[in-house]
Amino acid sequence: MTEQSRDRFRTAARAEQPDPVLLCLLAAAEHPPAPEPGGLGAPDPGVGPDALLAACEAALDRHAAAVRRAVAERRPTGPEETAALLAAVLGGREGFHGRQSDYRRLESSLLPEVLRRRRGLPIMLSLVWTAVGRRAGLTVHGIALPGHFIVAVGGGAGGAAGGGEEYVLADPFHGGRLLDPADVERLVAAGHEFTPALLTPAAPLDIVLRVLGNIRAWAADRPEHARTQLWATELALLLPRHPAQLRLERAELLVRMGDFLGGSAEMDDYAQILDTFDPDAAAKVRQEARAARHRLN
Repeated sequence: MTEQSRDRFRTAARAEQPDPVLLCLLAAAEHPPAPEPGGLGAPDPGVGPDALLAACEAALDRHAAAVRRAVAERRPTGPEETAALLAAVLGGREGFHGRQSDYRRLESSLLPEVLRRRRGLPIMLSLVWTAVGRRAGLTVHGIALPGHFIVAVGGGAGGAAGGGEEYVLADPFHGGRLLDPADVERLVAAGHEFTPALLTPAAPLDIVLRVLGNIRAWAADRPEHARTQLWATELALLLPRHPAQLRLERAELLVRMGDFLGGSAEMDDYAQILDTFDPDAAAKVRQEARAARHRLN
């Protein structure tokens, strides 16, 4: 991504109402598209980010048009019928779903690839549902359960957990399967207790941070993809809110990729932050910085 594109990402992240679709599309521009034919057409590595954005927005608009046609035909009377309609269109006719093997593919976290392959991680498929629902005039919120992202269809201004209006929960990863309370509790990751607060709609920037976290985790398990981990970390650092630990992650990646001076300098800067509340950790980071500089000899 060029510096201009990074500036565009930073500006979009600081908008009054950040658009997670735009931010995920801009993030995906960091990674060259795979030469695999699909729903968006075979990608051209020479296609610029604006053309890619336009193609993806057009794809979302096409899916929304299909949903609007289905709404006009079936006239759903409540959130359960609306969720079933979305499942029939997006999960059925359009084929959006996920499989366990998708967790092993970077494409599953890149929105253009998800739109093209109709496959992806739960958070990306949920993002498709919310984006299409919004374009079709429906109320669909993303719900960030620990370990598995789902959607709420219906609900008031406060979302699934507020507003006093009826809603249902659905799992786009499994084609839009409706979820009862027991299903939702089973989806919550081990070590977390289900509470109604978990059904609060996910904030746009939290969605983007989680998407970038998935990309970082994928690359961290594959040392040969350090550059992918680096760009995902750098984009996360451009968000208005992010874990301070990401600064150390970036510094360590720079060292791993051979930028010993740049990485050690960032470690020293991070150690200064740690000094005020964790001097022991700061000392360890400074030790890492010294070790990085010694590798120059």
